Amino acid sequence: MWVLGIETSCDETAAALVEDGTRIHSNVIADQADLHAPYGGVVPELAGRRHIEQIDRVIQQALTQANVSLSGIDLIAVTVGPGLIGSLLVGLNVARGLAYTLKIPLVPVNHLEGHLFSIFLQEKVEFPYLALSVSGGHTDLYRVDSIGHFSLLGRTRDDAAGEAFDKVAKMMGLGYPGGPVIEKTARGGNPATHQFPRPLLERDSLDFSFSGLKTSVRNLLIKREGGVVPWVSDADIAAGFQEAAVDVLVTKVLRACEQENLCRVVVTGGVAANGVLRERIQMRARERGIGVFIPQPVFCTDNAAMIACAGYFRFQENPDRQADVLYLDAQATLPVDG
Repeated sequence: MWVLGIETSCDETAAALVEDGTRIHSNVIADQADLHAPYGGVVPELAGRRHIEQIDRVIQQALTQANVSLSGIDLIAVTVGPGLIGSLLVGLNVARGLAYTLKIPLVPVNHLEGHLFSIFLQEKVEFPYLALSVSGGHTDLYRVDSIGHFSLLGRTRDDAAGEAFDKVAKMMGLGYPGGPVIEKTARGGNPATHQFPRPLLERDSLDFSFSGLKTSVRNLLIKREGGVVPWVSDADIAAGFQEAAVDVLVTKVLRACEQENLCRVVVTGGVAANGVLRERIQMRARERGIGVFIPQPVFCTDNAAMIACAGYFRFQENPDRQADVLYLDAQATLPVDG
C-alpha cells in the first residue's frame, strides 16, 4: 500500500511517499527557519502563507522522488492537529481535495501520534515501551502498549523544552532555531559555572516545568549586564541551561520506566536531535538495563514520513477510521486519542 503523508502543523511543509508503513521512497521537507529567524520564533500568519506557497511543489517533489504518480497512491494520511490552525488547514485542505478527486481513503493523524511511532521508520520496537515526545510545542511522556493504545503519564505544565531552548537563545541573542544554536554554543562552556534549577525534579510527579529554568537564565543575564557576574560567558550559560534541561528529561524518563516497569524507551521530537540528550539518556539507561531507541534526526523533527507511517498502521488497525473528506476539520488543540 502506497501512502502519501502530508504534514503542515507548524513551520515545516512536508510530504512523503511510504510503502506499507515503513519503506520510505521519499521524504521532502521545506523548512521556514529563514522566514522566522528575525522574530526569534514562528509567526503563525507567515507560516500559513509560506505553506500555501510551497505545498504543491513539495508534494510534486515527493511524487517525483518516489517515481509514482497520483494515480498510484492508495491512501492519504494528513496531520489534523495539534498545531497552528492556519498551517494545519493548508495541508488538510490539499489532502481533502486529493482524496476526493482520487476517490481514495483519507486518514486523519494526530501529530503527536506520528512522533510516537516514528521509530518504526527505522526499526521495529517491541511493545510496550515508554515514549518521550519532546519538541518546541510538546514535552510529554507516554506509555505505548500497541498501535492506537497509549496513555499519557506526564507533560509540561508550562513551556515545552524546545520552546525554552528557543526563548533562551533569543534572550542571549544567539539566533533561531534555539536548539541547534544552544547546543553549538554550549560546547565551549562549563555547565558547572552556574547551577541552574531543575524544576519538579525532586517530586514523584512525571510532569515537567521549564518556565522557571528560563527565568533563571534571564536573571543571570541581568546580573551579568549589571557587572555582578562578568566572568560568566555565553558558552557557560548555554552549557548550564542545556545540562539542567537534559538532566530533568533523563531523570523523568528513568523514573517513568521504574514506575511503569518498562525496559524500552523511545525518544522522539525535535529536541531528541540534541546530541547531549541522546548521549546522556543512552548512558544512564544502559546502566539500568533499559533499551533506548532514538530515530535519526530527520525523523525526530516534523516530517511527513512519520504521518504516513502512523496513518498506515491506524488504517490497518481500523479501516473505518478513514475520514469523510467533506467534513474533516483541523483542531489546534487536538488531544491524543489512545
